[in-house]
Amino acid sequence: MDEAGRRHYPEKPARVYLFGTCLIDLFCPEAGMDAVRLLEREGIEVHFPAAQTCCGQPAHSSGFPEQTRAVALAQLRLFPEAWPVIVPSGSCAGMMRHHYPRIFADDPRLLSEASALAERVFEFTEFLLHVARVRLTDRGAPARVALHTSCAARREMGTHVHVRTLLGQLPRVEVAMHTHESECCGFGGTFSLKHPAISSAMAGDKVEALKQTGAQTFLSADCGCMLNLNHTLQKRGDPLQGQHLATFLWQRTGAEGEQR
Repeated sequence: MDEAGRRHYPEKPARVYLFGTCLIDLFCPEAGMDAVRLLEREGIEVHFPAAQTCCGQPAHSSGFPEQTRAVALAQLRLFPEAWPVIVPSGSCAGMMRHHYPRIFADDPRLLSEASALAERVFEFTEFLLHVARVRLTDRGAPARVALHTSCAARREMGTHVHVRTLLGQLPRVEVAMHTHESECCGFGGTFSLKHPAISSAMAGDKVEALKQTGAQTFLSADCGCMLNLNHTLQKRGDPLQGQHLATFLWQRTGAEGEQR
């Protein structure tokens, strides 16, 4: 950060780590692979530490500090080289960048490690835009899409701004606004398990707003939200389905040969 609190963005690196998130690992592996493909197409070598698990956000948001600390500690030393750590989830990136230093604030040594890691954490779209400085070539047919930007990703990482800027590089993609874009989808990790009726009502409001845009698909940079909304639509028998932004960008810009 500079003196005004603005994020300092480095030059494009030769190598990065990918923190894939547990949801991508278990439920959306194609999103993780497409993120890797997009990074590699920019000439960046991607390393994936196999021992990574969860960022600790579910335990943290549920009020279990000891369990949060244990999970976070298991991730803290998985990224020994001074390379950026790319996270294809705004909420998980926010956990690692903003909350890891607070979790270890009582231990100077761990605080130093957590703070150093936090400085290297980048949400995927943020990294593409401000570090890789990607220039996308639109190779698809005209399309109308809507966005779901995770409420945590909006607050902590500004992901909605990064996503809109990237999509603005695709002249044949129209981004439709909807009335509930800034609202929570009802997932909230364990919130959807503890309060299923409230969660279901929130997801219902969100999908109705998405449908009213007439979009062919909706995009999200967080798989948890995307899965929640997709399952809600499936239960209603609605054909509308969302994609992770990495998959949409990879498919849209052509699998190979984009000129940079």
